[in-house]
Amino acid sequence: MSLAGRFIRLYSTKPAQAVGPGGQMALGDHLRELRGRVLRAGTFIIIGLAIALYFRYDLYEFVSGPYQQAKDALPAGTTQSTTSGAGGGLMLWLKLCGFTSIVATAPFWLYQIWAFILPGLHPNERKWSRVFAAVAGPLFLVGIVLGYVTLPKGLEVLIGFNPEDLLNLVDFNEYLQFFTRTLLVFGLAFEIPVFVVMLNLAGVVSGKALGAHRPWIIVGIFIFAAVATPSADPFTMTFMAVPMVLLFFISELIARWNDRRRAAAKANAGLSPDELSSI
Repeated sequence: MSLAGRFIRLYSTKPAQAVGPGGQMALGDHLRELRGRVLRAGTFIIIGLAIALYFRYDLYEFVSGPYQQAKDALPAGTTQSTTSGAGGGLMLWLKLCGFTSIVATAPFWLYQIWAFILPGLHPNERKWSRVFAAVAGPLFLVGIVLGYVTLPKGLEVLIGFNPEDLLNLVDFNEYLQFFTRTLLVFGLAFEIPVFVVMLNLAGVVSGKALGAHRPWIIVGIFIFAAVATPSADPFTMTFMAVPMVLLFFISELIARWNDRRRAAAKANAGLSPDELSSI
């Protein structure tokens, strides 16, 4: 039975002490629980937004840091950051602090999602989901850090295409979108090995198949890095691709180990096909 089917079946029946005459849990109970989870998640985000607004100038310096580094590396008068429209400054603070609040409070609102779907999982699935959450979180953060480190070089290359007699105006609201998109791409790129291992555990991909297609996978990783990175320079692309290749090798080793473990656990493991049955 699929996860969705088990989830619906589980929540369609109340515990013994709470079962009504029909033995079914009302849809309103599900909606009230969902509403409570959403309200708690929204409360965390609003509190995070208020805190972020208090530290808005520090956040601005942090986010604009890569652009300032690129600006210092370019000839004087090449680029200038701006805002446009009467409400440009207000939208700048709201976008900046809103994004910060969502990222900073992610453990809280993700837990609300997790607590809502947890009853629909088998004990074994709960164990593996905790393992993946413990691994995926740090990998995502490592990818974001690498994206932040390489972003100044990428901006320097992109702004460097501007003709010398033209001033490059960078709208900060657009820059903020570019900033968040770049960091998310780096963070999600480092989640690929986690999905590879998940597919192996689900029996979709074997370690042997990963090894057979390894050269093409490596080429695909470098193509993905070239497309996903914000600039066309080989430095930024390599900075993303090399860790991804190393993580892929680790995921292949884990997949091969899991295949051997799964094969050894079979009832007929180690038996010759020519050996007579004891029956």
